[in-house]
Amino acid sequence: MTLNITIGLAEQIGDIAKRAGEVIMKVYTSDFNVAAKGDKSSVTEADTKAENLIFREIRTKIGNDIPLVGEESVAAGKMPKIDDKPFWLIDPLDGTKEFINKNGEFTVNIALIEHGMPVLGAVHLPVTQDTFIATRAGVFVQYGGEGHATQIACRQAPASGLVAIASKSHNTPETEAYLDGLNIKERTSAGSSLKFCRIAEGKADVYPRFGPTMEWDTAAAHAVLMFAGGEVITEDGRPLSYGKPGLKNPFFIARGPGVPDPTPT
Repeated sequence: MTLNITIGLAEQIGDIAKRAGEVIMKVYTSDFNVAAKGDKSSVTEADTKAENLIFREIRTKIGNDIPLVGEESVAAGKMPKIDDKPFWLIDPLDGTKEFINKNGEFTVNIALIEHGMPVLGAVHLPVTQDTFIATRAGVFVQYGGEGHATQIACRQAPASGLVAIASKSHNTPETEAYLDGLNIKERTSAGSSLKFCRIAEGKADVYPRFGPTMEWDTAAAHAVLMFAGGEVITEDGRPLSYGKPGLKNPFFIARGPGVPDPTPT
């Protein structure tokens, strides 16, 4: 089955992400327990409750014909057969460390993948109620959960120097070496998939990630950045793709238009 990718469909997915955010916030404001998954990463009841809601809402309101791939269900050994067909790719709570530390910078991520690339994405920030939706028609943000959505786009890389954005929880020598080869004017940080969104808003220019990530960590925000005029590429310059065996991402660079390749140092 192939869905008609419209702004209306993206709005539906954004609404589902918002409802998942409501579930997450009920846990966030309570005394919650933290468990360890098989890969030693952390999980809370917010992760599982949000994913269950997203699966249920997509199946009942969008349709049950497209496979659903979610972080928590895969961790539980439930990986549907996707082959080369479209599939939903879901991270119900991206930024579990940020959630546990209660700094607010965690997101709900839902993407639709076709032919190895995201064709629709929704990223929702439960604490601020900001919701990003993305299709080929553009990227729109509803800030604070109210009012009309605002269309956003990347900025052209400024000649005066770039704003680099990096992870709050992860940094590597490779990241530092990459940034040393660019004209960086300012460095900032953000948690979860927010880093992609800040580039899409024109608030930053480049986000290098030379550390482990999974496809559900990046897919929805990849759509946001790509349809705002940016790109996500691997170290060899190829577009970051989806549906890979094991769903593990290689190292990648997310960047806005006009960001050059680094100069060797």
